[in-house]
Amino acid sequence: MQHRALGTQGLRVSAIGYGTMGLTMAYGPGDETEGRATIRRAHELGVDFFDTAELYGWGTGSNERLLGEAVKDFRDEIVIATKFGFDLADLSQGWGLNSRPENIRKVADNSLRYLGTDVLDVFYQHRVDPDVPIEDVAGTVKELIDAGKVKYFGLSEAGPETIRKAHAVQPVSVLQTEYSLFERDVEQLFPVLEELGIGFVAYSPLGRGFITGGAKPADEYDEDDMRRNDPRWAPGNFEQNVAAVERLGELARAKGITVPQLALAWVLRQKDYIVPIPGSRSRSRIEENTAAADVELTDADLAAIKEILPTGGFGARYAQVPEWV
Repeated sequence: MQHRALGTQGLRVSAIGYGTMGLTMAYGPGDETEGRATIRRAHELGVDFFDTAELYGWGTGSNERLLGEAVKDFRDEIVIATKFGFDLADLSQGWGLNSRPENIRKVADNSLRYLGTDVLDVFYQHRVDPDVPIEDVAGTVKELIDAGKVKYFGLSEAGPETIRKAHAVQPVSVLQTEYSLFERDVEQLFPVLEELGIGFVAYSPLGRGFITGGAKPADEYDEDDMRRNDPRWAPGNFEQNVAAVERLGELARAKGITVPQLALAWVLRQKDYIVPIPGSRSRSRIEENTAAADVELTDADLAAIKEILPTGGFGARYAQVPEWV
């Protein structure tokens, strides 16, 4: 497995990481036993970058605990990223944002305990909190870094002004935002990342599974599956996206690879500081995804992909797209 630098503070990880969200939320019921086995298989294949979050366990720590248990025998060989920034204290009242310093510290201590580790390799602000100055957020993470509880600071779904203000207080190693053949908006931030020496982690690099070729109409997913309300699955958009994936399939087959491998190789080809973190509940899918690191795309391949999806997929990535500031 190839490795890439994320930022200029020393963070270096496998070219393809692993996102754990789908093991416990957003995609219907999961199997924790298979989830742990999948994580271990990813490590066997050279993946050493694992992404989790407080949110993925709805404040119970279930996702972080699952990851911590799965990697306990090789914890020192990997990089674990987790996130803070939501108010999950009383889910009966819904949930909002909370990046107040006291909550950041509480989440850090909880995550350390849930993961069974003495340091969080990457600690992201999961979503920008408009009620808390980003300077206070960065300053609090800096305190955690100085205390040895955190190694690197990350932001998720942040815009240029926020990134600059945070970076001035505590260098930001990595920005995480959705990026794939279906979603390109974040490309507008690449010049800022390059100027400041910040790496980029692409979440949902397979379009929440649409690019795998297994997409079903929205109403065929479980009630707690986020794709039931994803605009890309809406009538009209769904059919156009299916047709685009079929065309990508023709290109992939001509190269002797799968569509997910084509899509991940495309992400890797865009910039050498980008690392995608596809998630999967299946060991066979992990084997397929990791093999994408060895796929080489020609200029002709890139041109063919651009013809199929010139600016991304059909439909917004969320019903309410986050506004970057």
